[in-house]
Amino acid sequence: MNVEIDSCDSCVIVEQGELSLASLRQLLTRKALVVHVERFVSTELCRLVADGLQRQGYTDYINAPTLGRIGMSFYETGGRPDVIERYFASAPENIALLRSACAPYASPMDVLRCVLDELWPHGARLQTLGGRKMFVGLSRNIRPGAPMLAHHDIFARLAPDDAEARDLITQLAVNVYVDVPAEGGELMIWLDEISDAEFLERRGSSYGLSIEALGPPDLRIRPAVGDLILFNGRKLHAVAPGKGADRLTVSCFVGYRGGDHPLTFWS
Repeated sequence: MNVEIDSCDSCVIVEQGELSLASLRQLLTRKALVVHVERFVSTELCRLVADGLQRQGYTDYINAPTLGRIGMSFYETGGRPDVIERYFASAPENIALLRSACAPYASPMDVLRCVLDELWPHGARLQTLGGRKMFVGLSRNIRPGAPMLAHHDIFARLAPDDAEARDLITQLAVNVYVDVPAEGGELMIWLDEISDAEFLERRGSSYGLSIEALGPPDLRIRPAVGDLILFNGRKLHAVAPGKGADRLTVSCFVGYRGGDHPLTFWS
């Protein structure tokens, strides 16, 4: 692991192989910004899963055409009822698609779902919206030379009338790194938060903000193959361009509503 931290030198927790309840609590209650679990999935297994994902094939995001994905992100709906219907209709199929791409091995997302359910005292479950279960397990492909623009993740923006979307205390962004380029591809995080209204105004017609316009990030983390990274998704974050290989992840969000509630996950 390679971490550059310009400030907040206690906000990154590094663990080996397993996610602990103590570090998860620190993250959910915002006493830490990032938990980085090294070698959460073995390098050998990641190589096999990466091959399966690439054979399955990636298609572009609806509203971010430089990024590839397997499955559909709720972000792509843009809050449009017709696209939301497509998202829910395809959710079971896309969960099965990811499992098929990883077969005969367990999907890293299925492993993470079990870990969170077993670790958290009140368990963890698939997020529902309007009584329907959401998709989880998006696999994302960032091609060489392409950055992921700076953005933050606000569930309620796309579901403003849903109580479960509005009552989140913390929304974590979670990635398992199945393959990484030899150079570049770092996760970049800025500590200052901006309102969603300001973000939407500044991004214009793009899905995110220019990395250069924000100045140097406060944290710059380079993951290795098999690593798991969880962080506060409401902070502005981006991905630096990589060189030489695709950057493949399996990702989700984790929602926290207090210590006496179950965690929820979705993509």
